[in-house]
Amino acid sequence: MAKNNWTKEEHIVAFNLYCKIPFTKINERYLPIIELAKIIGRTNGSVAMKLANFARLDPVLKARNVSGLTRGAKGEEEVWNEFNGNWEELAWKSEQILANYKKDSIENSAKINIDDLPLQGKDREAVVKTRVNQSFFRKTILASYNYSCCITGISIPELLIASHIVPWAVDKEKRMNPTNGLCLNALHDKAFDIGLITVTPEYRIKCSEIILDNRNIETSTFFSPFENQTIRLPQKFYPQKEFLEWHNQNIFVDLK
Repeated sequence: MAKNNWTKEEHIVAFNLYCKIPFTKINERYLPIIELAKIIGRTNGSVAMKLANFARLDPVLKARNVSGLTRGAKGEEEVWNEFNGNWEELAWKSEQILANYKKDSIENSAKINIDDLPLQGKDREAVVKTRVNQSFFRKTILASYNYSCCITGISIPELLIASHIVPWAVDKEKRMNPTNGLCLNALHDKAFDIGLITVTPEYRIKCSEIILDNRNIETSTFFSPFENQTIRLPQKFYPQKEFLEWHNQNIFVDLK
């Protein structure tokens, strides 16, 4: 295995993996870390240590007194700052670099369904980029919440949605930002999307009067017990309070 200094591209693909796995899985025995180590020609321990170095820069982990490793390299800080300033482009760039390391197409590397893609040209490129970025966002959000709904705790990935707090179509700069995401099951994602529920800046669940006044027993069963309860917070990338406030004011249906 190479022992030379880490390159910028290696730092970027390491940060890509840091985003897409739970913090508690950062160890040299975790399969995705083993796979990345093989791809870039590093030891499992070296990759695990690099991801732990990224963790020291995460303000959420710092706030919980979980700091990862206390010492790291300047390259980690540079990549962290780049991503936090431009998630849209850097998520795409990291997936491209990863595909190049694998000597594979980005569609295959990111496991994107190509059956309904345009055949060629700029239209295809645009659709591929959107889907690759959406896949990155989903993996990042689900990993941050340890693959469980932040309201109910449901932990079946097929039933989970990486829900945008500020919708995808509203603000391009916030589309890929993982602090603009919540992991919700499909039912509560729909309710959140149309404003029947929200999450306050204090991370409490709030139901619209439309739900609370509904006398249907099934409706009450699925929503009322969660009223004013605190969501299950993620291991990293806490939802930004300003985004939650935006949802409260612009999406939530408050009849009071």
